[in-house]
Amino acid sequence: MNEAFPGPHGGPVTGYVPVLRLGDVLLVTLQGDLHDSTAQQLQDDLAETIVRTGATGVIIDISGVEIVDSFLGRVLAEIAGQTDLLAARTVVVGMRPAVAITLVELGLTLPRVHTALSTEVAMDLLTRQAPSSRFGGLRQESP
Repeated sequence: MNEAFPGPHGGPVTGYVPVLRLGDVLLVTLQGDLHDSTAQQLQDDLAETIVRTGATGVIIDISGVEIVDSFLGRVLAEIAGQTDLLAARTVVVGMRPAVAITLVELGLTLPRVHTALSTEVAMDLLTRQAPSSRFGGLRQESP
């Protein structure tokens, strides 16, 4: 079932970045530049949507992003950190070679961010390997 989720005031999840639900996975497609306020709204909306829907994964498609700078790298890492704390995983897809090179040159390692070459591969990764730390919405840490 594919559906878009309304934000807290009944409108779209964010004014600029729609979030689609594909089963237990949320799909976000970034286009162009991501501004500070849009990035913060996206982070808030993703966290709320994960909690509300019980989503176990988030796919972020960056194929529409021309330039990745330290700000976008930080935003991706923060989203992955938030989703990890909410017992979901983040996979970034659509990364072009130039973007990967830029991230390495900037020294951005993007902890907790998994990558896949396509959305199809990311969906398979997220649906085939459900997070084992999810127990009734609680995160159980390893001893």
